[in-house]
Amino acid sequence: MQNIIEAFVLGIVEGVTEFLPVSSTGHLLLLGHFLGFESNGKTFEVLIQLGAILAILLVYFRRLLDIALRIPSDPSARRFVIGVLVAFLPAAVIGALLHGFIKGVLFNPLIVCCALIAGGLVLLVVDELELQEKYTDATTFTLPMYLKIGFFQCLAMIPGVSRSGATIVGAMLLGASKRAAAEFSCFLAMPTMAGAFAYDLLKSYKELSFNDGILIVIGFVAAFFSALIVVRSFLDFVSRRGFAVFAWWRIIVGLVGLAGLWIVG
Repeated sequence: MQNIIEAFVLGIVEGVTEFLPVSSTGHLLLLGHFLGFESNGKTFEVLIQLGAILAILLVYFRRLLDIALRIPSDPSARRFVIGVLVAFLPAAVIGALLHGFIKGVLFNPLIVCCALIAGGLVLLVVDELELQEKYTDATTFTLPMYLKIGFFQCLAMIPGVSRSGATIVGAMLLGASKRAAAEFSCFLAMPTMAGAFAYDLLKSYKELSFNDGILIVIGFVAAFFSALIVVRSFLDFVSRRGFAVFAWWRIIVGLVGLAGLWIVG
């Protein structure tokens, strides 16, 4: 029963934090560490992301359908789809090559805490910069810009960095508005998280027990509904208030995590 409650709580945390620049994986690893929740090969933390993927698909369903219907006749729609795939490519290649190292070495609470604090400081600095906004629509970036954002996303292979945070910061430094950067981060999340889910499931499905499957389903459902609530309001919040609140949250969580590790291990 305790594992079921913990899986539910971790699923909510995944959904709430997945599209915010605070690192959902970092939060899951820290919370799981202090709760004593041990998933088989750290697979739970990756597989429940499917819930968040489905939430973003639902939120953007009409827009995605419109883009899909325009692909045969509209060059801009084709270029955007190609751009998302180009941005996804670096993470797909590097993630596959370093999969074992990432889960075996980097999935570490101490690394998470340090990355949360460092990423929070970066967000504070970037949020205050007077950056030139060349792009206000995530579908109009250039192909080289999509590729560069893809390389920024690879920084998030270090748990605690944040996939959304890395892509948002990268896009803003390359000329995107805050809203456009946050929106493209959501679009890029779809193939990236789906790819991570499929690859991790392929690598670990033979090791998963029936109980593992139950916990993953519970976490998946909790992640879906919590992500659905958060993603609907995230873009408007960022457009009005920026990223400072997320930066300070990262720093506080990182410092509390370090204190916890020092006190209880």
